Amino acid sequence: MILAFSGGWGFGAAAGAATAYALLALSPPRWSVHAVRALLLAAWVLHGLALAEGLLGSPPRFGFAPALSMTVWLVLTVYAVERRLFPQLRAHWGLAGLGSAAVVLALLFPGSSYLRIASPWLPLHWALGIASYGLFAAAVVHGWLMLRAERAMRLASPTDTGVPLLTLERLTFRFVEAGFVLLSATLLVGWLFAENLYGPGLVWKWDHKTVFSILAWLAFAGLLAGRARLGWRGRQAVRVLYLGAGLLLLGYAGSRFVLEVILRRA
Repeated sequence: MILAFSGGWGFGAAAGAATAYALLALSPPRWSVHAVRALLLAAWVLHGLALAEGLLGSPPRFGFAPALSMTVWLVLTVYAVERRLFPQLRAHWGLAGLGSAAVVLALLFPGSSYLRIASPWLPLHWALGIASYGLFAAAVVHGWLMLRAERAMRLASPTDTGVPLLTLERLTFRFVEAGFVLLSATLLVGWLFAENLYGPGLVWKWDHKTVFSILAWLAFAGLLAGRARLGWRGRQAVRVLYLGAGLLLLGYAGSRFVLEVILRRA
């Protein structure tokens, strides 16, 4: 376990974000909308500062925990935007708890130091990959809310998601489609610039990350094709979504977890 930040302000921002998220996760229902919004904004800003300190520090650090932390931050960004469009959306308790856990995890495991970037294409490769992580994670959250709304409808009980079932389904697949485009771009960059990214003579690096990422791409492609041609929806679609998201999680975060935590290799 490593607990290191190149600057005290980075640690302070992470600690503040984790605390604010925890308070928000435990906030009583009687809190006003303005209070919840202000606390969520403060946590989101502090979380972003903590991520920036790790990525832009000297030297920059990255690994499985910062990748997960950035994914959660992107999901919260999506949620904040959606709250403007759908004020009735209620999911901040669960997301805030997830945000607090992600920030603490990144504090404990800040990743490896990168004294130099092997290729100018590597930051683009990372950015596309993490963006696709965030979009698929947002799709998973919406898929989970969709299943809750569907269950409530089946039991003839009031739903607590705050958004109609068909709207949640439409949003879920919009995020899947956008994530699929970015994941495709990530794999394309990795293939086109393989020698720049991995070294001369390496046209494609067949490691765990690549294999799981391709399997995830196939799962998401199957999900989109199944919805378009076979009308997949509801539980069936969400199960395939969970499968693809799990494979994608194993791709980078899973392989880096094994290297950093189990094997203790940079």
